[in-house]
Amino acid sequence: MASGWAPDGAVQDQIDDTILDGVMRARAHMPVGAGETHCLECGDEIPEARRRALPGARFCVACQSARDPRMAGSGFNRRGNKDSQLR
Repeated sequence: MASGWAPDGAVQDQIDDTILDGVMRARAHMPVGAGETHCLECGDEIPEARRRALPGARFCVACQSARDPRMAGSGFNRRGNKDSQLR
């Protein structure tokens, strides 16, 4: 049921677009290529199991875990109120 000027399914369209943006952002940050045998940050050897599970890995698990919070981004704000834009 549409309300105001919004067409039917507008909320679901916003949800779908947000999920698609998240997937595309994650794919853009995935490593590609042969990867490394030793971590670029600490120099420790990257285990064979990690290299097989994540082709293109350039960091060991510990260093990658430390880097991940720095890469968090807000993306697009699709909420309709001003308060959500002030964060």
